[in-house]
Amino acid sequence: MKFRVERDALADAVAWTAKSLPSRPSVPVLAGVMLRVTDGSLHVSGFDYEVSSQVRVDVQADADGAALVSGRLLAEITKALPAKPVDIAAVGAHLELVCGSARFTLPTMPVEDYPTLPEMPANAGTVDAAAFAAAVAQVAVAAGRDETLPMMTGVRLELNGNTLVMLATDRYRLAMREMPWQPDDPDVSVNALVPARTLHDTAKALGPLGGEVTVALAHGTAGEGMIGFAGGTRRTTSRLLDGANYPPVRSLFPATSNAQAQVTVAALVEVVKRVALVAERTTPVLLSFSGDGLVVEAGGTEEARASEAMDANFTGEPMTIGFNPQYLIDGLQNIGSPTASLSFVDAFKPAVISPSTEDGEPVPGYRYLIMPIRVTR
Repeated sequence: MKFRVERDALADAVAWTAKSLPSRPSVPVLAGVMLRVTDGSLHVSGFDYEVSSQVRVDVQADADGAALVSGRLLAEITKALPAKPVDIAAVGAHLELVCGSARFTLPTMPVEDYPTLPEMPANAGTVDAAAFAAAVAQVAVAAGRDETLPMMTGVRLELNGNTLVMLATDRYRLAMREMPWQPDDPDVSVNALVPARTLHDTAKALGPLGGEVTVALAHGTAGEGMIGFAGGTRRTTSRLLDGANYPPVRSLFPATSNAQAQVTVAALVEVVKRVALVAERTTPVLLSFSGDGLVVEAGGTEEARASEAMDANFTGEPMTIGFNPQYLIDGLQNIGSPTASLSFVDAFKPAVISPSTEDGEPVPGYRYLIMPIRVTR
């Protein structure tokens, strides 16, 4: 194997592939990235039996072939190279990399020991890449991080006709995003539970490429339990989580509300961040709504307290409700709108944050439900 490639294209490809590699691989070869040159193209791929990623890069190829090298080491090296073309060649049990006057010799691992990458499942449809990336970011923030509850670490995709719905919850908050997409089968009706971290990293990488993302999902055929995403020259596959017993979380959204507030998102985020400085990790911030606006308060140890007033349009009976400050900030920062609407049943029931116009009109598509923390005053 011998080829020349642009430094930026190589660094981007290796960094993206290496990002999904396991930090503690079960076998050494899984810590490697596969470099394979065929027909004037370099395919950089990684696979840990759960997630596979592959990107194609145009190169000037002198000889086809393949080499398997440490992914994290190659990513660090390519990122640090000068902005010059890179010459790479496989020589015996080593990979030689030359860029300008910089020269690296890296040990390789046996190519024959590397597992075969899974094939992409059958295409299910396409979705706008930028809109998909934004939607995933809005929802993935609410997914759980406790690996002992694997179901909660996923994002549920519901594909029904030309509507794509994403849901995620960690039991303390719930995010839901609805968006249009273009299914290959207009009568499609299928659900999938995708690991949130994999979905977020994939969407974040594919979004800036523009164009469309192809969603590939096997259901009732060979390859069931696998989902794939492809955009530009990149593709990812991932095993699905078992979502057979995923709770009916949509029912958590209240049918009606007794009070509503309209707030400026940036202002409320800044106020909550300031006031929460005195709060313990498990201490809520208190939001007191009335016709005069909003007062945000928090108390910490040794009687440290903070409060700040800000403008808010509020309708309903005056109320005080407590929230985990970080969960509140996460919901506000991912709303994608300068103005937010907060809907309440009472101080002890879940509140719903959604985007709104400056006139208080709701903007459909995204809802973020957050459980209150009971407080005694």
